Amino acid sequence: MRAKIITCATLGEEIQALAPNGLVCTTLEFGLHITPGKLHDALQAEIDATSPEIDTILFGYGMCSKGTVGLEARTFRLVIPRVDDCIALFLGSRDAFLQQHQHTPGTFYLSKGWIESGDDPYTEYLKMVERYGHERAYRLEKKVIEHYTRLALIYMGEGPEEKHRTYARREADFFDLAYEELPGSDVLLRKLLQGDWDHDFVIVEPGERVRYEAFFDDLD
Repeated sequence: MRAKIITCATLGEEIQALAPNGLVCTTLEFGLHITPGKLHDALQAEIDATSPEIDTILFGYGMCSKGTVGLEARTFRLVIPRVDDCIALFLGSRDAFLQQHQHTPGTFYLSKGWIESGDDPYTEYLKMVERYGHERAYRLEKKVIEHYTRLALIYMGEGPEEKHRTYARREADFFDLAYEELPGSDVLLRKLLQGDWDHDFVIVEPGERVRYEAFFDDLD
């Protein structure tokens, strides 16, 4: 397989650690998912810029607010995890995410990548406080997460780094959220990178487009 992977920066470190030698890896900036149209255009541009020597493009993305829906495969095979977003990729499966959602629907998730990207309510509060003052900045960001009751820090390996734990605890306390640490899993990422593409993946053949329905086909 002559492959490359296009991934969000939030998963970049995990993918680099697992990627086989010779795999071309393109990392896109974190935050594109906020505007799905921009994410779609950035991904399509990367597809179109891919060398004809490549035959398969892997994605370190899920559906991501439909940002991957409608992508044109051109002359390549596209392989996309059949998940809503990278939360399920960090947890190891769609089922693992659904279990967490059923347990505590109002959960705001953080990971090492998200914290280091600086794209979360506490970071936004810090950006706004000098301009608006504490009360207004806090009120605005509290509104963003008003439906959340838990902050969960997903970690890989034996446990989170202390600096990430400290940051996540601070954010949970600041916004009065319950705090929990969840062990992640690289099972889905390994399957993606090793070519073990079963029902957990959307496979789009050359000349086809990514269909919205494909993310739900054959799911119980």
